[in-house]
Amino acid sequence: MPASLTTFTDRILQGAAASLIVLALAGCSTTKDRMTTGSVPKLTKPVEEMDATELRSATDRLGQAYEKNPRDPVTGVNYANLLRMNGRDTQALAVMQQVAIANPGDRNVLAAYGKAQAAAGQFQQALDTIGRAQTPDRPDWKLISAQGAILDQMGRASDARQRYRDALDIQPNEPSILSNLGMSYVLTGDLRTAETYLRSAAGQPTADSRVRQNLALVVGLQGRFPEAEQIARRELSPQQADANVAYLRGMLSQQNSWQKLAAKDKTPGAAGGSNTN
Repeated sequence: MPASLTTFTDRILQGAAASLIVLALAGCSTTKDRMTTGSVPKLTKPVEEMDATELRSATDRLGQAYEKNPRDPVTGVNYANLLRMNGRDTQALAVMQQVAIANPGDRNVLAAYGKAQAAAGQFQQALDTIGRAQTPDRPDWKLISAQGAILDQMGRASDARQRYRDALDIQPNEPSILSNLGMSYVLTGDLRTAETYLRSAAGQPTADSRVRQNLALVVGLQGRFPEAEQIARRELSPQQADANVAYLRGMLSQQNSWQKLAAKDKTPGAAGGSNTN
């Protein structure tokens, strides 16, 4: 599955009727961490633009670098991120556990360890780990947003949304936070509010295609599939766009599950009404 597909589903609908993988903790958000440079092998393109073959190749190369130096924090974090993108959450957690033991005071390592714990379903442990990575005098909005994403997966929507708003106080109009906040409302079936936040996120100059894929999903859930397809095809290669659209169609074809979710938000004219930017 292309990385664009993985990130498309990263931050959507955990705990909702359909069984989808949520938590991008991507960008603790609807965004995946970009690879960093240094002692790790260089990549020919951003990971979110790789197809499944390229992801496997990059993972193999990072795995070899990790085996040579399992204590290196940059290599370990990047390798674990790629493992998660390949759906190997248990292995990613094991890698980050070892890297965290070797680098107990490294803030970036603790944050990545928390993400790996959350991806493996260890939500309370993830909250604790990310909390240890935070510094009260210099709070990191990415970590605060990550806490929100974890709380959403725990079914604590109110607490999650407060964390997103706390993050927005530090980083106003950050598209990844706005996208997380929008997807939080998807989890509780409030699709119109979700679309409002996601349109705001997509309208920010720094928004990337992953934010727009989440917007496409929410628009499609409201029955406006032609518009959803148009959004999903923006700024992607034809191959990636076709894959995303096919996946979107597949998700929306789960009528029994999605109709129950969408019915919570159903009001006259909602499907074809105006959109708030």
